Amino acid sequence: MATSFEKYQKRRLISSYFSVVISIALVLFLLGLLGLLVLNTKKVADHFKEKIALTVYLKDTAKEVEINQLEQSLAMAEYTKSAEFISKETAAEEHSEAIGENFMDFLGYNPLQNSIDVYLLADYVSPEKLEEISGEIMTRNFVDEVVYDKPLIALLTENVRKVSLWVLVISSIFLFIAVLLINSSIRLSVYAKRFTIKTMQMVGATKSFIRRPFIWNSVKLGIIGALLALIGMGAVLYSLHQSFPELQLLEDTILLGALFLGVFLIGIFIVWLSTFFATQRFLNLRTDELYY
Repeated sequence: MATSFEKYQKRRLISSYFSVVISIALVLFLLGLLGLLVLNTKKVADHFKEKIALTVYLKDTAKEVEINQLEQSLAMAEYTKSAEFISKETAAEEHSEAIGENFMDFLGYNPLQNSIDVYLLADYVSPEKLEEISGEIMTRNFVDEVVYDKPLIALLTENVRKVSLWVLVISSIFLFIAVLLINSSIRLSVYAKRFTIKTMQMVGATKSFIRRPFIWNSVKLGIIGALLALIGMGAVLYSLHQSFPELQLLEDTILLGALFLGVFLIGIFIVWLSTFFATQRFLNLRTDELYY
């Protein structure tokens, strides 16, 4: 009979440990994914910003040497990621392919202009800086017009600002929820051993002596849960990198290492803190209060 009871108690203990580990792993995994989102919000926004072209249209009177000099100066400018010259003939071919017919057959001439598409670095893609760059380019007398999508730039800048703010707010809320969930799992685990805690106290064991094995056991469970969460984070990050290599998600190894280490340490700290206060609570209770 005693053997069956011991086996039952052992199964309950293993089940309790398993649920704690899974709870910690899931919470830290979601917290880590949110951390990845925070780190890569700017990178994703920069990726889209650098896809927006500033087009410099040139007058038909522009000389080849002037065009070459402008293209080179734009390509070497501090704000430029890349610059590409598009002749009016190439533009006409692309336009004809887009509409499915040769519009020059109707017009009898090519109305398009030579142009240079300039793709800027993300830090310079803002309404103010684009206005400044456009004004600088327009000082050349052979430049006819500088065109870019002003409404799109304004909308993108505003949305990036809003998204960054909300990501920080949600991260803070989720961190608070993570603390609550892990704390609840640990408290339930310690609650199951409240009579053991009180028995040890009654035979003269000090509070620190009683807390020590509980804290160490919880920390071990926290380490296992944190490692499972990190493995899940690594798998998701690798999968995203394979699907979107242009985002270069694995490029910032120092930041990623800091994030993984941060998630691991946060998990251990929350577990330690929760176990400390949970055991302290039962240590401070009277024996008759353990039944409520």
